[in-house]
Amino acid sequence: MVAPQAVRRVVWTGAIAAVTVTGSLYGAGLKSQIEFKGEKKRVIEATLEEKITSLENVRAGLITRKIELERKMDRFTARRLLQKAEEERKTK
Repeated sequence: MVAPQAVRRVVWTGAIAAVTVTGSLYGAGLKSQIEFKGEKKRVIEATLEEKITSLENVRAGLITRKIELERKMDRFTARRLLQKAEEERKTK
């Protein structure tokens, strides 16, 4: 039989852990909300030159990602063609 004191200890430990996790998640949500509002305000109040610069930076990042994805697709296609040629060679 389990001692009541041990059960009480487990219950308290679980309750404290639940409160801690809940508080951490709630606090993280609040922080994200505040940061989002600040960023939104900064974007709205930005000058035309700042908006253009920001969009150019985003575009540069997207172009970089596009190039990386195209390289991956080319490598995949080349591997696929090599596999296909190897399979055909084995079957002959």
